[in-house]
Amino acid sequence: MGPGNRADRVLEETRRTMADQPALESILKEIEAIEGVHSAVLVGRSGQYLAGTIPEGATPDTFVAMFAILVGAAETASSELKEQLDTVILTMEASKIVVVNDGPKAIFVLRTRKDADLGRIKTHLERFSRRIEEHL
Repeated sequence: MGPGNRADRVLEETRRTMADQPALESILKEIEAIEGVHSAVLVGRSGQYLAGTIPEGATPDTFVAMFAILVGAAETASSELKEQLDTVILTMEASKIVVVNDGPKAIFVLRTRKDADLGRIKTHLERFSRRIEEHL
């Protein structure tokens, strides 16, 4: 087996493991069109940016890493209660940050209006979650 064959295998493996960035961006734009959602970011479980809109003024690397850490801490706390984490909500002065588990690879981080209908938003996210999974 020549070196070209190994390189081809590595390239193919890389393609299989890379996220489809344009497709993810398109889906997150659809999520941002949901009433009450200001911005939507998809964050890898290990804290890397996958796609979406980082809120203006936020430092991108810090923003996404802190939400991965937040979810990890919340999962540890919920496992102590023998329950599975679903959503973390941060209520701020003028908005909310809604962090939703999206399976083993990613989490949604949404900035919403403070009075947004979170139940309706989460119902929409369930539909988008299946599509996101196909592109990760």
